[in-house]
Amino acid sequence: MTSDFQLDSRLEADTIPVGDLSLCSVLLLNDARFPWFVLVPRLAGMSELTDLSDEQAQELMREIRLATAVMTTLAKPDKVNVGALGNIVTQLHVHVIGRFLSDPAWPGPVWGHGSKTPYPHHAATALIERAAGLFAAA
Repeated sequence: MTSDFQLDSRLEADTIPVGDLSLCSVLLLNDARFPWFVLVPRLAGMSELTDLSDEQAQELMREIRLATAVMTTLAKPDKVNVGALGNIVTQLHVHVIGRFLSDPAWPGPVWGHGSKTPYPHHAATALIERAAGLFAAA
């Protein structure tokens, strides 16, 4: 990973660190309405998936699959959405979102739907510990 990597301030403000994989930092979006990981490759200057080398792209896909498996075990969602938009935060990052038929945005997108509901501190701590354990066991 590059030593000049710095997490975008908007991602830092909206997330809670879960841990690091080989390529990506795993973050939990601080919105209790949706179980939501954000994977951020720790590489400076990346904004598009196509900025990655072939090897980095393969590793990112492996980590997306891992995050999807952890999300499935952790939250048991009806569907897992994976997306890399970057229209507001240009730093390359990938969303892995657990969706439920009963969630407040279903079946539409989660972006821009209502107001965020931050996790209570104890719930965030428990969720992060469980998620970190699942990532480590995989």
